[in-house]
Amino acid sequence: MGNGLSDHHSLLPCLPSFQSLHIVILGLDCAGKTTVLYRLRFNEFVNTVPTKGFNTEKIKVSLGGSRRTASFHFWDVGGQEKLRPLWRSYTRCADGIVFVVDSVDAERIEEAKTELHKITRLAENQGVPVLVVANKQDLRNSLSLAEMESMLALGELSSATPWHLQPTCAIIGEGLQEGLEKLHSMIMKRRKMLRQQKKKR
Repeated sequence: MGNGLSDHHSLLPCLPSFQSLHIVILGLDCAGKTTVLYRLRFNEFVNTVPTKGFNTEKIKVSLGGSRRTASFHFWDVGGQEKLRPLWRSYTRCADGIVFVVDSVDAERIEEAKTELHKITRLAENQGVPVLVVANKQDLRNSLSLAEMESMLALGELSSATPWHLQPTCAIIGEGLQEGLEKLHSMIMKRRKMLRQQKKKR
């Protein structure tokens, strides 16, 4: 698990709107990205190893207790420092970004903040909705949401970038459904806005 790195670093084509939403899961190493992915895919905890390249899964998610579902194509990309330059290849044409942060690892929050701001500032990611997953919120020494929002400087993200901070515990899946519903809502709102802008031209 976690060693599916292709030779060409997977420069993904833009997906037509009727296909699955292209979602990239990013974050520092050991934040819980792959745990999030496989909790969503199998609805159970899967013991993982550090991701050397990427993992990918297509997952249908029900929305808000209704019969509506959305199809997400997730790309979970390794978070080790040497792999981070590759993130840009995966976020090209992304519909949304899931950025996973370890709520307990206060020492690395500054590093997480730097990487989050760097990826959202790229021209091709302007306006792409970001779901910030505050993982491991079940642990007693986890930072509060207010502390994380402040330390990650979420208020300083570009005004064009919609974001939502979601408390989660990926091991049991708590908070993931609500986070994805919020991400889906932000993506749909952005698509509607882009369609309206095209009509005006």
